[in-house]
Amino acid sequence: MEEEKIERIKEGFWPKVKKVAGKVPFLPDAIALYYAMLDPDTPLKAKLTIAGALAYFLTPFDAIPDIFFGAGYIDDAGVVAAVLTAASIYVKEEHKKKAKDFLNSGQIDCKETPDK
Repeated sequence: MEEEKIERIKEGFWPKVKKVAGKVPFLPDAIALYYAMLDPDTPLKAKLTIAGALAYFLTPFDAIPDIFFGAGYIDDAGVVAAVLTAASIYVKEEHKKKAKDFLNSGQIDCKETPDK
């Protein structure tokens, strides 16, 4: 069950990132959380907490629907910030660097994702 949740996040994460790139300021944090979720050193409980936050980010229908750009991602930002704080000991500098490197790499416009 837990692995299925993480697999669903992996399937939908990069398309969402590419859709919202340049539109949401918390994107580097969301990507760092994603990499922390994939890290084998991250405990399962932390992975599931991160997966829950990322699932909320991926879902277009939440407390403030994402179709309302500007306001639509405020709740997502709050969830990502809360989980980033709660799981901060598992979000390593290497995760943050990989997020920054991805955003600076130009891969946003590529069909391939970093997981491929």
